[in-house]
Amino acid sequence: MNDSPARWRQVRDHLNGNRHALTRAAALRYPGLGRAGSTHLLTRPGWLPDDPLPFGDVRPVWHGDVPPSPVTGAEAQAHPFLPEDSATYARAMAAHGRPKLFENRVCYRLLDAAWPRLDLGRGHYFDAVDVGEAAAHELARAGLLGLGEGALPFRALVGDPTNLAGRPTLPAVSVLTLRRDSRTGEATFVLHWRDPARVAHAGGLYQVMPVGVFQPVRAESEAADLDLWRCVVREYAEEFLGLPELYGEAFDHDSWPFHLRMERARAEGAVRPLVLGLGVDPLTFATDILAVTVFEAEAFDDLLGAVVEENEEGRVVGTAVPFDAAHVARYVSQEPTQAAGAAVLELAWRHRHALLA
Repeated sequence: MNDSPARWRQVRDHLNGNRHALTRAAALRYPGLGRAGSTHLLTRPGWLPDDPLPFGDVRPVWHGDVPPSPVTGAEAQAHPFLPEDSATYARAMAAHGRPKLFENRVCYRLLDAAWPRLDLGRGHYFDAVDVGEAAAHELARAGLLGLGEGALPFRALVGDPTNLAGRPTLPAVSVLTLRRDSRTGEATFVLHWRDPARVAHAGGLYQVMPVGVFQPVRAESEAADLDLWRCVVREYAEEFLGLPELYGEAFDHDSWPFHLRMERARAEGAVRPLVLGLGVDPLTFATDILAVTVFEAEAFDDLLGAVVEENEEGRVVGTAVPFDAAHVARYVSQEPTQAAGAAVLELAWRHRHALLA
């Protein structure tokens, strides 16, 4: 028997209000998998390079259309926690709990990762919602209703969350933005709170900024847009400066003034984007490329100095959080921070001498 829409909304509210605790509970189900440092983010051998990897060294390989994954979210194991009028979790969200940002855009699907190579094919945003948010909902429902271990058949069907081929894996890029003052040697970072009324994933949690699903500007430009930095620059414009999402036929990176200024600063060494690793959230299976961009203070102030207080995804809660041991420890282990955000903070602190040299 399916859940009623009212029960579905009750569980969804419970999920959004308890994502941090539920992430801890989900992580306990995967004792044999590696972790990114002390965090709950799941990894595999080779996913965390020994040294930060410059964005320019990453080699994305495009495979175009690829076969569907073995698990799609339409299986019978998902039916009990979906309303009767919704065949998939994305349809349930659209009908009974639609966030402000919710569109089934074309995204890059991660098929395999062996740094510096990323193998990617074509996917759509709802592919990941139908599996990852569904599995998170199932776990939240089991806890809320006091059900036993047997109440998680859909999560069991997915199996190992780090098996990229076992489910639709649509990677996001979680970027820690560091402002480095060469005169004082101090560095600060920007902190975000994700609003569950605005976003489909990780609502109610702290996160680094910016964060965005790796996707092209439009479906026709998938091969040309297979560039992490282009994606991240768009996210900087949206999340830091409050600009509207830049997608569609009329948009061109190569004539966009903000992109040209960011490229110039990067070429001069005043902006340095680097990859720190890859990991999977145990609650939602969200897969994040963990990255850091080091801005020299003058470049940060010139390019991003007018940081907005709110954006389309939530609220900026700190524009100059000290990048020191105490604050890193606080947001890694004491505050409700998304697993990817906690991991990138801890990894950046581990590599701080290389990043801030």
